[in-house]
Amino acid sequence: MSPRVAILGGTSAIAVAVARRYADRKARLVLVGRDLAALEREQADLLVRGAEQVVLQQADFADLAALPEAAQAAWTAFGGLDLTLVAYGSLPEQAECAASAEAAAAALALNFNSPALLLGELANRFEAQRAGVIAAISSVAGDRGRQSNYVYGAAKGGLQRFLEGLRHRLHPAGVAVLDIRPGFVSTPMTAHLPQGGPLWATPEKVAGDILAAIDRRKAVLYTPWFWRFILLIVRSLPRPIFHRSKL
Repeated sequence: MSPRVAILGGTSAIAVAVARRYADRKARLVLVGRDLAALEREQADLLVRGAEQVVLQQADFADLAALPEAAQAAWTAFGGLDLTLVAYGSLPEQAECAASAEAAAAALALNFNSPALLLGELANRFEAQRAGVIAAISSVAGDRGRQSNYVYGAAKGGLQRFLEGLRHRLHPAGVAVLDIRPGFVSTPMTAHLPQGGPLWATPEKVAGDILAAIDRRKAVLYTPWFWRFILLIVRSLPRPIFHRSKL
């Protein structure tokens, strides 16, 4: 049977790259996102690439009250799922979040509250099914609070802890939970940042790492691989030294 895959945040650059790789595997795909026109363009491309079926569903992930309905629709499209990937979020300006409680609340809601609630809805279904893989994109920014992005980092750090607890809960049911922690990735979300150099990766590279981690049922993925060691150093810095840095 072809795998049943739901990608929530289906128009993000990483999500598109992952979807294309699953199309190569003849998967049945559910793509969920806000921009229906973009989803339709992706649908046509994925079918050409070999996807068995591509179902589109429109959802606004900032609308927390609508998340149970979005989870149910994705789950029932193919009568259950083998894999779900939560791949949406935003990269807010730290200065704006520090100056505006409204901006900070919006960033925290989209990067933590929304994916956590959606994952909780999906986890109940995977647990009852007693099989499958749940994957979500957090960030290396969640590994240690830094002055440059601590609102975003707090949301992603919270998501890391949520996934850790979910993994513990779902282990007896045979459901794997993957926490994906990318470093710098060249996407529209990071287009405003200076790019280039060895620390930057393409969505295609990250997508390859994600599929390998899913296939191996890994718990945590740093992508590219070297970010695991970069963040090990960052987490290990003594506070007096860390506070003198500009990270």
